[in-house]
Amino acid sequence: MDPSELREIFEHFRILIIGRANAGKTTILQRVCKTRENPEIYNSAGEKIDPAVLMTSRERGAHDIENEMVFRNNPGFVFHDSRGFEAGGESEFDKVKAFIASRSKERRLSDRIHIIWYCIPMDEDSRSFTEAEVKFFSQCDTGSIPVIVLFTKFDALYDDEFAELMSKGVSRKDAEALAPQHAKEAFANGPQLKLLYNRKGNQRPPRCHICLPDMDKDDADCGLLIERTAETLNDDTLKQLFVSTQRTTLELCMRYAVERSLALHLDSTQAISSRIFGKTNSQIIDDLGKWFPRTTVRL
Repeated sequence: MDPSELREIFEHFRILIIGRANAGKTTILQRVCKTRENPEIYNSAGEKIDPAVLMTSRERGAHDIENEMVFRNNPGFVFHDSRGFEAGGESEFDKVKAFIASRSKERRLSDRIHIIWYCIPMDEDSRSFTEAEVKFFSQCDTGSIPVIVLFTKFDALYDDEFAELMSKGVSRKDAEALAPQHAKEAFANGPQLKLLYNRKGNQRPPRCHICLPDMDKDDADCGLLIERTAETLNDDTLKQLFVSTQRTTLELCMRYAVERSLALHLDSTQAISSRIFGKTNSQIIDDLGKWFPRTTVRL
């Protein structure tokens, strides 16, 4: 689909992010949008909400999941936050469930939720699943909306493995080098994934999960989240929208441009150079350009 046509149908790529307070949700969104600024908040009518008013509402415990979070650095993404869902109460859960159900049926494709990121922190006080998390995966029907679980603050597990290695006589230098891999191996066989994928009653397990360490650092890399999200989207139009909206990794745009567009113009009997520099080069460049909507190419 032509980039201009794509943007007419989908004004934004819309993401619902769910998780407890202090799960690192805002930090992840900042990394995805490559900014340190806080998002601007808009109500369902598109009116910008004053931060002071928003803070007052939060202090009263009020939160509207319909509010849209937009970062000026990348307005192509619109985020919805389920703040308060961690309380586990029926009313909070019902609001989230109703929001997902209604947004999955929106007439305008741009108003639908396109993916759900569910954040579960792995710092010491938060490793057990809460009632809200168990309830979500056992009772919440997300329909065709894919869910990815983000195990945030995963570097907290490195400290445990580091201490364990040190207790076994491993040198500090070696323990620091080995701790991340040991943490990944221990987590792969731990209770969290068993509860997530194998627990009886989990009718809606996530499509996949990823582990995100060190998101609070200046050089934090959320490339894996971007790649997994793109892979999880089954609809080619949504995939193109997401890949062309994200600004985290140019490599991903290039890969999909080659795999999805350039391959259509090649066959086993024709060399790449002859096709690119032949009579159809304009069409090839147009097709490749779909994955780079903010780049202008002069022929």
